[in-house]
Amino acid sequence: MILQEERELVVEYGIKMCELGLTSGTFGNVSVYNPDRGLMAICPSGMDYYRILPEDVVVLTPDGEKVDGTAKPSSEYDLHRIFYQMRPGITGVIHTHSIFATTCACMHWSIEPVHYNIAYSGHDVPCIPFVRPGTYELAQTVFDAMGDDRFACLLGNHGLLTVGADIAYALDVAEQIEYVAHLYYNTRLAGGGKNLAPEQVQPFVDAYPSYRKK
Repeated sequence: MILQEERELVVEYGIKMCELGLTSGTFGNVSVYNPDRGLMAICPSGMDYYRILPEDVVVLTPDGEKVDGTAKPSSEYDLHRIFYQMRPGITGVIHTHSIFATTCACMHWSIEPVHYNIAYSGHDVPCIPFVRPGTYELAQTVFDAMGDDRFACLLGNHGLLTVGADIAYALDVAEQIEYVAHLYYNTRLAGGGKNLAPEQVQPFVDAYPSYRKK
């Protein structure tokens, strides 16, 4: 089976995403890229994460051409492939609908550095305006907002996208940004938090990408 390891990781991390409460049902999506093969494995569209088997995972080129798999790939495959095409070193992408990150996205709030774990993304988490899901326009808008140095972005009125040098880090980012989003929401309700200065966040920005390996 082509990209067996990557397909197994997509299954594993889809379940982990659900177990962490970052999404439910068939929402969100997960992909893993093999740069040596120049191929990506992405979850199928509309299938419960607990029922997906490795052979259900779809293999695509970074241009979106199907190489293997009988299922239809996630409708958000453009959100994944643009990072594999345009940002060297990214091999894992996760899209979630977690409650507090999505709440901030619905408010069009970029998440400010109220806690040092914002560093899992960078110095902040930008929020883009609403762009219709499943379009290349959405992928391009997210990519432009994240630039070369962020690992997370809020999709206005939609959810959260995270990336990483491996899928384990992309999931860490999704989990920790949900935590910071919860804190940020609470501080906004309480009148506003006290943001950390860039120099206070930078040591964590430098450290976190190598903090945990899969």
